[in-house]
Amino acid sequence: MTRDSPDDQVVVETAVEAAEDVILSRYGRSEIRDLDVAVSFEQNRLSVDIYLNAPGDADRVADDAALAARAAVDSLLEV
Repeated sequence: MTRDSPDDQVVVETAVEAAEDVILSRYGRSEIRDLDVAVSFEQNRLSVDIYLNAPGDADRVADDAALAARAAVDSLLEV
């Protein structure tokens, strides 16, 4: 990371917010039975794991949310 790069906590928060935005854009809070968004950023490596229990194709929404989290972090870290 360069001196101007965001710290790890900012990276994690950015990823979580992006993932939650995707999920909440597709489901109302009352439709979500269980949600767990786990993000870590260590040694410039991002890990995103999302568990979503909701009606419909929850696996697809979780995958889309993980992709959005990665894209948001990529944008954040662009130089």
